Amino acid sequence: MSVTTKSRPHASERRTGGVIRVTGARTHNLKNITIEIPRDQLVVFTGVSGSGKSSLAYDTIYAEGQRRYLESVSTYSRAFVERIERPDVDRVEGLPPTVSVSQQVGSVRPRSTLATTTEIYDFLRLIYARAGVAHSPATGSRVERQSADQVAEAVLRFGDRAKIMVLAPLVRGRKGAHQSVFEKIAKDGFVRARVDGEIVDTAEPPKLAKTKVHTIEAVVDRLVVKEGIRPRLRESVELALKLGDGLCVVSRAEGDAWVDRPFSEKFVCPDSGESFAPLEPRSFSFNSPYGACPACEGLGAVVPEDLRRGRGRRGDRKNDLAAEMLPLAPSHPHLLPPCPICNGERLNAFSRGVTLDGVRLPELTAMAVTDSLTWCSRLIEKVRDENASLDLTVEARLATAKALPEAVNRLRYLERVGLGYLTLDRPTKTLSGGEYQRARLSGCLGAGLIGVGYVLDEPTIGLHPRDIGRLIDTLRDLRDAGNSVLIVEHDLAVIAAADHVIDLGPGAGADGGLVVAAGTPAEIAANPESPTGPYLRAATVRERMGSRRENKPLPDGRGSESASPTRTARPRPVTQETPCLRLSNIRRHNLANIDVSIPLGRFVAVTGVSGSGKSTLVMDVIVPAVKQALGARDQGSGARDQGDETLLLSPDSCLLTPDSLQRLVPVDQSPLGRTSRSTPATYSGVWDEIRKVFATTKESRLRGFKASRFSYASSDGRCPDCKGQGTQKIEMKFLPDVFVTCPTCEGRRFNRQTLSITFHGKTAADVLAMRIDEAVAFFDAVPKVRERLATLAGVGLGYVELGQSALTLSGGEAQRVRLATELGLPGKIGAAPTLFVLDEPTTGLHPRDIERLVDLLQRLVDDGHTVLVIEHEPAVIASADWVIDLGPEGGAGGGRLVAACSPAELMKISASHTGRAIAAYFS
Repeated sequence: MSVTTKSRPHASERRTGGVIRVTGARTHNLKNITIEIPRDQLVVFTGVSGSGKSSLAYDTIYAEGQRRYLESVSTYSRAFVERIERPDVDRVEGLPPTVSVSQQVGSVRPRSTLATTTEIYDFLRLIYARAGVAHSPATGSRVERQSADQVAEAVLRFGDRAKIMVLAPLVRGRKGAHQSVFEKIAKDGFVRARVDGEIVDTAEPPKLAKTKVHTIEAVVDRLVVKEGIRPRLRESVELALKLGDGLCVVSRAEGDAWVDRPFSEKFVCPDSGESFAPLEPRSFSFNSPYGACPACEGLGAVVPEDLRRGRGRRGDRKNDLAAEMLPLAPSHPHLLPPCPICNGERLNAFSRGVTLDGVRLPELTAMAVTDSLTWCSRLIEKVRDENASLDLTVEARLATAKALPEAVNRLRYLERVGLGYLTLDRPTKTLSGGEYQRARLSGCLGAGLIGVGYVLDEPTIGLHPRDIGRLIDTLRDLRDAGNSVLIVEHDLAVIAAADHVIDLGPGAGADGGLVVAAGTPAEIAANPESPTGPYLRAATVRERMGSRRENKPLPDGRGSESASPTRTARPRPVTQETPCLRLSNIRRHNLANIDVSIPLGRFVAVTGVSGSGKSTLVMDVIVPAVKQALGARDQGSGARDQGDETLLLSPDSCLLTPDSLQRLVPVDQSPLGRTSRSTPATYSGVWDEIRKVFATTKESRLRGFKASRFSYASSDGRCPDCKGQGTQKIEMKFLPDVFVTCPTCEGRRFNRQTLSITFHGKTAADVLAMRIDEAVAFFDAVPKVRERLATLAGVGLGYVELGQSALTLSGGEAQRVRLATELGLPGKIGAAPTLFVLDEPTTGLHPRDIERLVDLLQRLVDDGHTVLVIEHEPAVIASADWVIDLGPEGGAGGGRLVAACSPAELMKISASHTGRAIAAYFS
């Protein structure tokens, strides 16, 4: 479906709220810049990677907004945050309250889902609590109300001489001191109460901690079941039900313990007589003991018992798996098997059995956003139609009519930002950075805030060009509501749709940090100094991306590969004689029994709208199948020989892999490490070589320092206070944890003795602080170091510091570090035909940097390797030799093979959203 962007007044025609004036910004590589940013407009910060965009938008403007917010909170709260560093800026004036809509998924709670992140689940809980139909888990019968007579009858069945207490619940699991409750109990004539399971005298009530959860019940009567007790029992039960708002608890003595049985005027199973607490919103919260499954505590997953016990001898695979899974269980439940009790539905048996119009809440949240939107919209029509077959009370209709439209609005926002294919129960930790950011963006729209400064980091990541138009409309809606929308972005469509563009540069790192151009998109396109301007001109797009780089060897660190001359594209045709990796009968997730052929020795792009099945095909099917096939070939088992091909059967597909394919290198976007000690230098292995350089200096030899001395993972050379991390964590309690520079080593990671050793006047800490581009020149006389650094620079990471924490790298940066590491391994490249698999490698790259990366990938193919990329960027797709396009839509509407052809042929296929996007890109 095509997306039509509404005609909107230009920024100059709308009333704006003044400007945000930044004076003397020096954060990171910013060079004392002063700039005015219009408020209540859509403003894009762009520039080559490392030019200072995030330093200005996030580390200066947003950071100052956060600092000012924290200054406004109580003195008690400020005691926890006084060590937060102020941005290196002279002044920021006209700054509205700032909200960061980032891509960092790591700090979310383990029980968080797409529905809870967007607050849709809060409305659904309310609707099911007010209008849902409860059923007994044991009998399946509809739960009915109980009268005082029915309660008395049930108690009499306890048996003769049974000791009981009749209790009226007044406070159920709520925080507070509740002194007024005790006063009311005493005033009503009750001399005893039960507080958190203990009997107390109401004349001398306990002082309760107001920060803790408490349960308080009035003791209405204490009696023994015997003949003639029924009238007194009924009267006590009736009074307890009145005081307890329809609830009462009868506690029965069994030995030294008391066993409670709840009763309700509202809910009871007619078949079994079992009573249930009335439905409340918290009955459907898997974060609350009132709603969570008791087996998995609302996580939806458990560690299997055999793994928990860690059966098997040391080194046994099952035992090793248990050791890996147990620490991950609290924060990564999606990695574990579903809970056998609730089957992953998270709720207890009673709550998950409640239905609304025949649908249970876990069934509704298991739907894709698009499907749940359809269901909720139909329910609204039924609620408004009094003649519809919907058994609701007047109160339930009113509550549903008020809450359901709010849920529908948020579902529509999710669909508009391109997330219609996701299910509402999708764990938040499994979302990509781009998906998480767009989910939070939809929540911001639903919140309806006005006068806020929203700061976003590349919201188009992971979006197909078809969906970017809808995202732009969503961003404009946020602006039109009276907010300032500040976006760090490289996508040309978003830049062109902005009211104001700030282009930083001209280069990266020390060569950037300046405002090169600022103005409307048209003014940026016409500015000869702007690094982005040329890419906004259609003629330049055709000139630059319509050509392929000259065939050259991989970078060795001497000269700039980006300076290579362009030449007319030389297509690598795919014919019947081209060796192919063939997969048939692929059935996984939404893939609908498709057959796929991947031509070897070619640049292949897998495309399609979000949710069409790209990642499933490549990462969940192709990569595991090829890995298994190559392993079986090496071991000589598990595969059947068919001439020059290997046949491997799996539950999902039949795989034919030619013997000409020898290696597989999957390069994903997962984090490089779990601590700040992991850096591009350590992951790529170049730090091992640099440590050897420092160990060979005269001073090191005199002191007996080995290469291990210069590892900040070693206790000998690292700072003893921060353990070589350079930062210390402050737990904020009410905010995400804050990391501050270690006061002992001042962020330099090493102790004084280690820092006394220098190489060409630089310490190990100085080298870690270098940009990769700078380090290439610094180690020019050390070939082993220079060559690995040049490879990192060659994939567009020249602006990154060698010692930058891996935790701060984007998914795209982490992926490019992995690619450069593989390319820099001695003897690997060129030794055997290799299949390189990359997942959106252009994430976070400026168009200029995309050219360099595509050039490198093309030269890999020229050297006889195969490159398979999942990609949305039209410039990359147009550079491919072969395109596998999935779709036509996302979720249940995808999973089919739309086309497998060259980019030129794809542009002629009207059913392909990708083909139309490429054609529009070059038109």
